[in-house]
Amino acid sequence: MRILYLQTFPFWGSGSGTYARHLASEIGKRHKVAILAPDERPIERARLYSVKMPFFVSFTGHPEWPNSKLYTQLTNKEILQIHETFLNATINAVEDFRPDIIHVHHAFPLTWAASFIKNTYKINFITTIHGSELPTLEKDKRYWRFTYDAMFRTKKIIPNSGWTREWFLSIFKKYFHEKCRTIPGGVNIDKFAYTESGSRKVDEKLQLHGKPMVLFAGKLTKYKGVEYLITAARNIRGEVVILGDGPEREKLEQKARELNLKNVHFVGHLGAGIAKLVPYYSRADVFVAPSTWDEPLGLVILESMSCQTPVVVTRKGGIPLAVKDGYNGFFVRPRNSAEIVEKVNKLLDNSDLCFKMGQNARKSVEEKFSWELIAKKFDHLYEMYRRREKPQNGNFGTKI
Repeated sequence: MRILYLQTFPFWGSGSGTYARHLASEIGKRHKVAILAPDERPIERARLYSVKMPFFVSFTGHPEWPNSKLYTQLTNKEILQIHETFLNATINAVEDFRPDIIHVHHAFPLTWAASFIKNTYKINFITTIHGSELPTLEKDKRYWRFTYDAMFRTKKIIPNSGWTREWFLSIFKKYFHEKCRTIPGGVNIDKFAYTESGSRKVDEKLQLHGKPMVLFAGKLTKYKGVEYLITAARNIRGEVVILGDGPEREKLEQKARELNLKNVHFVGHLGAGIAKLVPYYSRADVFVAPSTWDEPLGLVILESMSCQTPVVVTRKGGIPLAVKDGYNGFFVRPRNSAEIVEKVNKLLDNSDLCFKMGQNARKSVEEKFSWELIAKKFDHLYEMYRRREKPQNGNFGTKI
């Protein structure tokens, strides 16, 4: 089978990029795979069709595109530019790769191109809803009609959590209920695994020898709630390390200076490569994700759990799909720095509890969130909706 993936953002720096590259690589073990994206870095076991963007644009910001516009800020003409860019790139990829099925990441804008392919080339597509696109669909109605039409044509809609599913359905007035099937993101459990040598490298870089470490990793946007972790840092009995970049970074650094915090370290965006992240996940005693919005299901949470790190998270969106309070992590209320302090220090002060919950975190990922398990679910969908007939010479658009 030949599967073409369409991804809106680079492969590193966002949850959907991580999701897209790992899924394509895993599926590539069994099928011919290609992926179209605004990235030039190769993906293991996948042919790359790189898209040159007329300008950078994102839903909530992107650390690899620090000066990107937001979709809500685009002029009507700029929306057309983005659509034409993705449409032309998709047509070229389809003509060259000749897929049996297309898998699109995000509800828009690449579903608009996939809808054209469905209408003309008669190739089915399925769509993963990551959640970060949903606030834009709520706020800016210019995107609603085209996306509605694309959802009408897609064969299956795959929200990455139950919360994302309900949010998506509320935006489209409960239409497409029968098309939805929830499949979460996954983790490469072989690569995201505890490494003692990696931990030592982090100690050397940040001079943390013998000190407890609390970690956040992700885009520094207001939705992530990092300001509440910064406030909590005054009373956390350990070092707080912030990985990532984004529009809130300057404000967060200013807040840390105003509070005269000596235990907060801003590392920035690490760039491409699992090898850069795993040492930090491994070194951390606790991972904190203080999201204030309904997080679809943060892959960084799963990645840290896979490295045997217990988590302190808010009970928002799809996060409870992975985290069980008191088993592999603790829940705190959003915007509550005092609870972050309480739960983090409870783990830092009790090494036996911290170790046990870290072991449980790894076990949870192995049982439910390995990419091998996730990919098998997509395999079934691809087989169900794939093209059944080979295209005839000179007529690639033969009906299925």
